[in-house]
Amino acid sequence: MRLASIILFVALCSFSAYYVYEPIPEDIEQRWKLMMTDAFFRSLSHLADFCELLGLKDYMGVMYFITLLENIAPISDKHVNVTMENFDGVEVVLYQPKQQSGDTELRRAVIYLHGGGWCLGSSRMSPYDLLARKVATEMNAVVLSVEYRLAPAHHFPVPYEDVYRVVKHFLQIGVLAQYSVDPGRIAVSGDSAGGNLAAAVSQQLVKDPTQKVQLKVQALVYPVLQALDLNTPSYQQNQDMPILPRTLMVRFWSEYLTSDKAFFRAMMANAHNNPESSGLLKFVNWSAFLPETYHGQYNYSAPAVGQGEAELAIAKSGPSQSLTDPRASPLLVPDAALRSLPKAYILTCEYDVLRDDGIMYVTRLRAAGVEVTHEHYKSGFHGALMFTLWPMDFHIADLMMDNYVKWLKENL
Repeated sequence: MRLASIILFVALCSFSAYYVYEPIPEDIEQRWKLMMTDAFFRSLSHLADFCELLGLKDYMGVMYFITLLENIAPISDKHVNVTMENFDGVEVVLYQPKQQSGDTELRRAVIYLHGGGWCLGSSRMSPYDLLARKVATEMNAVVLSVEYRLAPAHHFPVPYEDVYRVVKHFLQIGVLAQYSVDPGRIAVSGDSAGGNLAAAVSQQLVKDPTQKVQLKVQALVYPVLQALDLNTPSYQQNQDMPILPRTLMVRFWSEYLTSDKAFFRAMMANAHNNPESSGLLKFVNWSAFLPETYHGQYNYSAPAVGQGEAELAIAKSGPSQSLTDPRASPLLVPDAALRSLPKAYILTCEYDVLRDDGIMYVTRLRAAGVEVTHEHYKSGFHGALMFTLWPMDFHIADLMMDNYVKWLKENL
């Protein structure tokens, strides 16, 4: 009996070690901590697949547990006054540094858009709360964190429209005066899907002839910027990397645009483009816009134009222009639309399927004459900025956060 228990114990330990171990690149620090963290995410993903297969709950409904796990009630402290506000029908968390007596100087402001693939995440999650407080206190800035509606319950363009309404509302002279914000020192920022929304808002605002107050800077943290080519070198190199494997990113895109599983299957095969979108592939031609050092062993070939199933899927699920709408894929705008954009900060990570999206945008913005600071982390991985709290705290997260806030201080 005792021998059987020992054998069972050894077997369980061996299976656990096998499940946790992932071939993570050697230059990533705290590799075992990342393996343990990813084991949790993979376990939840497997559970989500199983629940969806049985018809118990949809995949993103199960994955939303990550958001609930990190959710807190943002409260005021001795440095920052935190309130829940409603801007044009959209809920926001507002962080205002407490003014010292006699302090009448107008403050900077940062509009922050959380990540989570448009399907997960919340401005109330503890890592976002920590980031907002750091920006508010160290920069004496008002931070506006937007609680936009999520897919798949609300497909594109709903999340984008929520964000755009909030930004338009906040940038009114009267509203800025209410919060003692300098109209000439306002930033929009976001990570991952939030970076996508921030880039899209920046592009649309400069086109709006009625918009009197414009953004001074945009700060994009490992942004997702295009859905036409899901087989760039970084998608291929990092397809099995922790936190955001290719399958999950493709699922995020699919759920953002439509609930039709046929479109997801077409995206997985990178054969989801229709005749309209194929005409815009020139803007995501990574052989032209990606520096050769990032090409690796991969050779460029244009994505195939899907036939039948994929085209029918998107036609049934919503407007066919969703795939090509620059509000969904900011990398698709022509060069002329980039020239008047505000100064940009773009953070990318080597071990991230979205690496090439960010780098191609850096290349195109610079070619259009926009001043860009590109900060690339050679040992970075997707989502790293949010791993700031125990037990999932990483050294690289602190470095990223410090550098991000430093850039905002110097440029806003």
